Amino acid sequence: MGKVMWKAGTFEYPIPAAMVSVGDMNNSNIITVAWTGIINTNPAMCYISVRPNRYSYNIIKNTKEFVINLTTEELTYKTDWCGVKSGEKVDKFKEMNLTKEKANFVKCPLIKESPVSLECKVKQEIDLGSHTMFMAEILCINADEKYIDKNGAFDISKCKLIAYANGGYYALGKKIGKFGYSVRKKKGRK
Repeated sequence: MGKVMWKAGTFEYPIPAAMVSVGDMNNSNIITVAWTGIINTNPAMCYISVRPNRYSYNIIKNTKEFVINLTTEELTYKTDWCGVKSGEKVDKFKEMNLTKEKANFVKCPLIKESPVSLECKVKQEIDLGSHTMFMAEILCINADEKYIDKNGAFDISKCKLIAYANGGYYALGKKIGKFGYSVRKKKGRK
């Protein structure tokens, strides 16, 4: 069997599903995005892509900051709900019983229930057509201490993070390798 050719589209899956918080502790919103990722190491940078007609779009354009809150299996319903409801009409924190937590470097609230929150400052905007890409420096990462092991490392396998693929939410599976494991020398061999 060979491969079937389809028209060009958004099929580079899976990708993270994230709840992005914007605004400040008094006037905030949550937008669910799947168009997000890491784009640089030093300085640490990421991006989110947002449609200009979304309520959070102008908030991000005006404040130049946002928080990416990773989501879990337990937060899947809330993640989806925050993606289909408009913050112009509802208070998503209140309606979904999510807790605002003060950030360290940005005015946007963190979502306390998220295992990991990345505080971001916009450095560049690129109009791509249907979406605008907000490229941002990651100012700090806030990790829930219950996922930090005895060695001080973050154990991502305990979070039960979710991914988005082709219109669906998926639980991430188990760890099957580690960067560089394919070339690492076995112990006892020279």
